[in-house]
Amino acid sequence: MVEQRYGRPRGLGGGALAVTASLVAAAVTGCAAAEQARPLPDPGGAVRGAADALVRAGTSKASTAMEMASGGTRVTIRGEGGYDFRRRTGRLQVVLPKDAAGTSEHRPITELLTPGALYMKNRGAGVPADKWVRVDTTTLDDGNLVTGGATDPGAAAELLRGARDVTYVGETELAGVKVRHYRGVADIGAAARVAAPQLRGSLAAAAKGFSVDTVPFDAYLDGDGRLRKVRHQFSFSNQGQTVAVASTTLLYGFGTRVEVTLPEGRDIYAGKVEI
Repeated sequence: MVEQRYGRPRGLGGGALAVTASLVAAAVTGCAAAEQARPLPDPGGAVRGAADALVRAGTSKASTAMEMASGGTRVTIRGEGGYDFRRRTGRLQVVLPKDAAGTSEHRPITELLTPGALYMKNRGAGVPADKWVRVDTTTLDDGNLVTGGATDPGAAAELLRGARDVTYVGETELAGVKVRHYRGVADIGAAARVAAPQLRGSLAAAAKGFSVDTVPFDAYLDGDGRLRKVRHQFSFSNQGQTVAVASTTLLYGFGTRVEVTLPEGRDIYAGKVEI
C-alpha cells in the first residue's frame, strides 16, 4: 500500500508563502491606486476635441431624435442614416410623427446633408414626389440645427467646439460601450468662429438667428474621445411663442461606408417652398 502525503511544496517555506502573498496584494493595491490616480481629461478640452476625434474616425452610422414642445403639444421626429465627418456629408431617412388618429400620413423624408445645403425628397407641401428641394442652410435663422427635423451630425459635433462651463458627470454605459458623460453649454458664436470651414456659414447663421446664443448640452465620449451621444436643448421664438427643442444624436458603427449622391439639377424643384 502506497501512502500519499500532501503538504507544502518542498523548498517553499512558510515565510516564502507570506512574502509571495504580500507581493501579490501590493501589486493589486498598486494597480488600483494607479487607476484611481489616473487623471481625467480636462472636461472642456475633451468636449471641444470631440469633433476632431470624429474626423479621425471618418464615418459612422447615426440616429437622431428631435422633440419639440409648443403650446402644450409635444412631437418627436426621428431619423436614421450615416455621416462622413471628413467630407461633411450625410444621408438620413427622417420619419415624421403620426397624426392624431394614430395613422401616418407622411412618407419618410430623405435628407442629404452637405456643406451649406440641405436636400430633401418627399418634402410634401406641393412638391412633386420625384423632385428634390434644395435649401441653402447659410440663409436659415437656425443654420439647419432644427429646420430639417434632424440636427446635422457634423454641426452637432462642431457646436461643441464652443463648449464652456463643462463639468464631468461620471462614467456610464451606452449600447455596451463605456462612455464619459459631460455637461455644459455651447456658445454658438464661438463655435462658428473655430468650426470646420465647411460648416462655419451655417453655424454663423444660427449665431445670428437664435435669440439666446448659448445651448445647454449633455455629451457622451468614448475612450477614443469620439462623440457617441449628444443632446442639445434649443429654444427659439416662433410667431410670438417660445418653442423648446431637444435634439439628440447617436453615433455608432464607426467606419461604415457612407455614400451621398447629389441630385441632378433637373431633379431639383424650382418652385417656392415654405420652410
